[in-house]
Amino acid sequence: MTNTLTLDESDVSALRLVPVHPADHGTEWWRSSVIYQIYPRSFRDLNGDGQGDLPGITAELHQLAALDVDAVWLSPFYVSPQRDGGYDVADYCDVDPVFGTLADFDALVARADSLGIRVIIDLVPNHCSSDHALFQAALQAGPGSPERDMFIFRDGRGESGELPPNNWQSHFGGPAWTRITEPSGEPGQWYVHLFDSSQPDFNWDNPAVHAEFERVLRFWLQRGVAGFRVDVAHALVKAAGLPDWHGRPDGISTDDFPGNLAPMFGQPEIHDIYRRWREVLAEFDGDRILCAEASIDPLSRLTNWVLPDQMHQAFNFAYLGTPWDAARLRAVIESSLRMFDSVGAPTTWVLSNHDVVRHATRFGIVEPAARPGDGLGAEDVQPDAELGLQRAAAASMLMLALPGGVYLYQGEELGLPDHTTMDHTFRQDPSFKRTAGERIGRDGCRVPLPWEAAAPAFGFNSTGESWLPQPEEWAALSRDVQDRDGSSVLSLYRRALGLRRAMKLGAGSLDWLEGSSAPDCVTFVNNGVLVMMNMGYAPVDLPGLEILLSTDGDAAAQRKLGPAQCIWLRMGPSGTSEGQWQESGM
Repeated sequence: MTNTLTLDESDVSALRLVPVHPADHGTEWWRSSVIYQIYPRSFRDLNGDGQGDLPGITAELHQLAALDVDAVWLSPFYVSPQRDGGYDVADYCDVDPVFGTLADFDALVARADSLGIRVIIDLVPNHCSSDHALFQAALQAGPGSPERDMFIFRDGRGESGELPPNNWQSHFGGPAWTRITEPSGEPGQWYVHLFDSSQPDFNWDNPAVHAEFERVLRFWLQRGVAGFRVDVAHALVKAAGLPDWHGRPDGISTDDFPGNLAPMFGQPEIHDIYRRWREVLAEFDGDRILCAEASIDPLSRLTNWVLPDQMHQAFNFAYLGTPWDAARLRAVIESSLRMFDSVGAPTTWVLSNHDVVRHATRFGIVEPAARPGDGLGAEDVQPDAELGLQRAAAASMLMLALPGGVYLYQGEELGLPDHTTMDHTFRQDPSFKRTAGERIGRDGCRVPLPWEAAAPAFGFNSTGESWLPQPEEWAALSRDVQDRDGSSVLSLYRRALGLRRAMKLGAGSLDWLEGSSAPDCVTFVNNGVLVMMNMGYAPVDLPGLEILLSTDGDAAAQRKLGPAQCIWLRMGPSGTSEGQWQESGM
């Protein structure tokens, strides 16, 4: 039986608008922004060495201007041994030669500015590379020294200090402590690393660490950056005494161990750091922003990061992690808007990034994954690629109609999936190595982009070199192929982003439309646009309204919205919670 949803006059009494979020009248650009994440190593390689670089980004910024984004966020391009994809920083104030030079960075910022695009960069304040000069000095200086106090060193437990100071575990598998050899050659103290052993955590109880990162902030603000995405923003301060923790290493709540009790996450003193950083940003002209990558639950706790004197934005991981389920999606959208509205902050929406399985793959997984972790390998049950792409396009279109800020991950506008059959010999993610392959890791979502179907490395460069292999099926998803196809995912993104700006959806309101008999259809109104996404298995009848945009090519002819499809419809000028429903016809 077909589900029905109509807006005829005879049925209007059965439908009602339920206000959730008022329009945002703030003038700051970031409140309704679209920010595009670039993973530099995989975006575009101009010198042909198989690794993306800053000149490659600069050369293609016009492509992002055509998408009508407000800003780009660059994942780390700093000096690094690349043991964790650049999140192991050896020098925070220079560009790794793999990516170019400081002059190349300045040229990138200048080109972006000429196109009306701001540049946001990653800041990694929880940890650095073990190659960093500060950590090397700590190793040489010995216990009790000011140099060692820049990091979290402790004596071990046991008769001769042979046991770690506590039971903390690394996000990447294995213990979060590594014992060093002292300058004397004797076994010595242990240092904490919430991630890889090559990434020692800074000691944020030390004022010298605060001063160092304020120096880093000013260095890049003076070079024109519009702000910082703050990596692991919840973990800088650890609880006094470093007590044992028997919950999840990532601090996500379980029934027995609520995340708010995790001693390595979300400590109250962390907010003073961000208040101070907000003051540093205020020293510079323009709206410079801080965005928190804070894995905090529930959402009511995450709002502590976006109080008016702290971060401007925080990633909405609750939204990213929502499965293909209409009731759960409605719940997380409503709770996100209400919680962030309570502190006057915009909500952010994100579906993919460099740390998670791309949503074109995630939504195509029809069987529960047997493998823990953050990726799929050739041995795993493979996702339904067609279903995943269909759902991903619909989910993206719904996301772009939501009020607030949006983050896009490079390649999602092409509908790229993860590379789920990559040979293990190519894998570089430390989580794969530290768990002996139990966790596949994140390499699958970091594969270099396809620009031209018939070119070497699909146009990533001119030599065919690529630091991670590209799947053959990406030829059909290359940007040049999609450029010529008006029905491509790229075309859909361009139209959706253009309409989002023209109709001011990012600063709009959200009202649920309730009273229909289509429970698996997520339906809301934003600034005179009726948005419907069918998450069920049966078609849904459409109202007689003008179609603005649709993932369903048959919607106009059949006046039905198929499963895993999304549509935007133009309502009459009275389409608000106080107005009357009107049909405009086709």
